[in-house]
Amino acid sequence: MNIAGFLALAYVVLAAWMYFSQGSLVYYPRPELAATPNDAGLAYEDVFLASGPETTIHAWWLPHERSRLTLLFSHGNGGNISHRLDTLRIFHNLGLSVLIYDYAGYGRSNGSPSEEATRADARAAWRWLTRERGINPGSIVLFGRSLGGAVAAELAAHVHGRGEPPAGLILESTFTSIPDMGALLYPWLPVRLLSRFNYDSREALRSVALPALFLHSRDDDIIPFELGRRLHDAYAGPKTFQELRGDHNTGFLHTGQAYADGLNRFLSGLEPPVHGGAVQ
Repeated sequence: MNIAGFLALAYVVLAAWMYFSQGSLVYYPRPELAATPNDAGLAYEDVFLASGPETTIHAWWLPHERSRLTLLFSHGNGGNISHRLDTLRIFHNLGLSVLIYDYAGYGRSNGSPSEEATRADARAAWRWLTRERGINPGSIVLFGRSLGGAVAAELAAHVHGRGEPPAGLILESTFTSIPDMGALLYPWLPVRLLSRFNYDSREALRSVALPALFLHSRDDDIIPFELGRRLHDAYAGPKTFQELRGDHNTGFLHTGQAYADGLNRFLSGLEPPVHGGAVQ
């Protein structure tokens, strides 16, 4: 009985720790910028966006002189925008203008991250592109990697519902929902009862019918490949799935040229037709 009681107490303590420490498990912000796009040979502008009454987020705007489309980049849960230079270089080589932003509490953004805050941050970035820059929503591609996939999915649902559909959606190495991921990783805990976060991409995308590209690696060591496939399979709009190689954080690099080629094929299908040398 003593052993059973000890094990029961340990289980309760572990469940309580899981419940109260979720924020530190979901968000890993770093305040210091490690580099700037200049270090990758890319021209950029610092942008500061009002995300809430007391929250200002920091972003980089990387315009391309011959931009084919504009990409709004929602990054993963660790580090900050300065840790995405390899990806920014790939996007530049694909002829994309890019706005990449940090969530509240990341990098030079003030405030604290939360599910509600990341949602507001993405909407602030969208408003800046469409209202301040005057970019047509139909020429913007939403890109989300890892946790950013859930942020981008929610933004897609929001702007689609407002009658401002973007050109397309790219979701890389992401999941169906936080409870789904927790239940798969910790089947011995009542994760669905304990979870204080949803980030339910499958539900968000239920009302969306944009062209979408899903990418995931079977060797992903953080977000199981199975969840990426489930999200793709549940999506009712036009869709493509591309397998990556390598782990969660470096899959796009290990996949090499095939990664860029897959993005290029998808993006080519989103570009408006050209007639007589003029974009119609």
